[in-house]
Amino acid sequence: MRDGPTPERTYHFETELEKKLREAGRVVVEHTYNAAEPEEDDKMLPTRVRVGRRAFRRNRKTTNEIATLFGPILLRRYYYQAVEPGQRGLAPLERRLGVVARLATPALADEAAQLNAERTQGQTCQALERRHGVHWSHGTLRRVVAAMAQHYAPLRHGAQVQRLLECLRKAAKSRGKHAPTLVVGRDGVMVPLRPYWEEAATGTVSVLDRRGRRLATVYLGRMPQSGQGTLSAQLLTLVRDVLSGWFGRMPRLEYVTDAGSHPQEFFRQKLQGMKHPRTSERLNWEWMVDYYHACERITKMAEAIFSSNVEASRWASRMRKVLRDQRGGVTRVVQAAQALRRHRGLYRSQKEFDKAMNYLKKYTAHMDYAGARRRGLVIGSGVTEAACKTIFGYRFKQSGMRWHCKHGQHVLDLRVILKSGVWAACRSRWLIETPPVEPVSLPFTPRKTRGSRRNEALPA
Repeated sequence: MRDGPTPERTYHFETELEKKLREAGRVVVEHTYNAAEPEEDDKMLPTRVRVGRRAFRRNRKTTNEIATLFGPILLRRYYYQAVEPGQRGLAPLERRLGVVARLATPALADEAAQLNAERTQGQTCQALERRHGVHWSHGTLRRVVAAMAQHYAPLRHGAQVQRLLECLRKAAKSRGKHAPTLVVGRDGVMVPLRPYWEEAATGTVSVLDRRGRRLATVYLGRMPQSGQGTLSAQLLTLVRDVLSGWFGRMPRLEYVTDAGSHPQEFFRQKLQGMKHPRTSERLNWEWMVDYYHACERITKMAEAIFSSNVEASRWASRMRKVLRDQRGGVTRVVQAAQALRRHRGLYRSQKEFDKAMNYLKKYTAHMDYAGARRRGLVIGSGVTEAACKTIFGYRFKQSGMRWHCKHGQHVLDLRVILKSGVWAACRSRWLIETPPVEPVSLPFTPRKTRGSRRNEALPA
């Protein structure tokens, strides 16, 4: 820079300075962590320790390469070998430092997990190499992600409950003519597993203020499972704990989803007869069938009646407005379609027409969209439909992807935490409320030789 600044010189100056600062930080971190364990092993460290019911015997001091925000370092620590054969050993210093999967410090493991919740494995490894000089294989990354998911997943529920309660308090203080609303939704989405595609499930819980504006949404997700029982249990427990922790005026309760088998089953078996967790009073849940799914049935009927696509589009557009804005709109749409069928007949399949007609008739009680709009309720499951793309589509359905359920669930657990806005809360609770297990010293008992045993067995 002595000869004057140029773009080339400033670029090389900054890149070289960044490398030197990272190397200086790496040296400081390595020295600090290695100094945390005393060198005088005979005086300071016990020979035998116990963690839980497992006993360990101290071995020599060895090195292990772990990744940090400043790059990889060599950690010299004492290693304790398990007394029972076949059991994994123990490194107390790594436990005290919070090393994740014996591969990374908490800071880097947290960043790697957050990156992998948003990006593919290849993109995550490239980002870690570019930012921190860490060269990981995909298998190493999966080990770290699995460990972080096991740390964070148990903390998701409590963090989501607190976030929803904060939003309910904010909604109660807002201005508007309606009471705050707690909106629940769920939906299924196909994901590419090995060897074929299967249906996963996602759930959402949103808080609306007095003007009907959405303040926040928390997400749930589950890889394909027969009956989707785990997601149903998680969603029901989340709602119950939110209501149990809320002591203000009772919010309105709305369930908005399509008329699929699992959403229907969840409403009829779980929500419809649900009681308040504290007062045991019967809760008034209102199930609203998604308006846009109903509109799809109108389009199907229009295509079956009219031979012209223009006529079909015009009639469907008019009927959608009737369905949304007029009282008893679904009945008016059904009557109009039946009259056109008698007058014009059907241009396409009668089966498709009857299927769409029966759908509107069957769920008429859950399609009072005009009344819901007057009361400031939600008529569309757009948030839940968007969750299928936000939680699954953008991460699990990229070109060429094929998933195993176990690893997919690890990534999914981290992704719902990230998209729910509770990542920082889960990280704080993990760092503060779950300290490393401290080994307990055991008294050293020297092994007896055969001669000593024989002498002890002799009579006096």
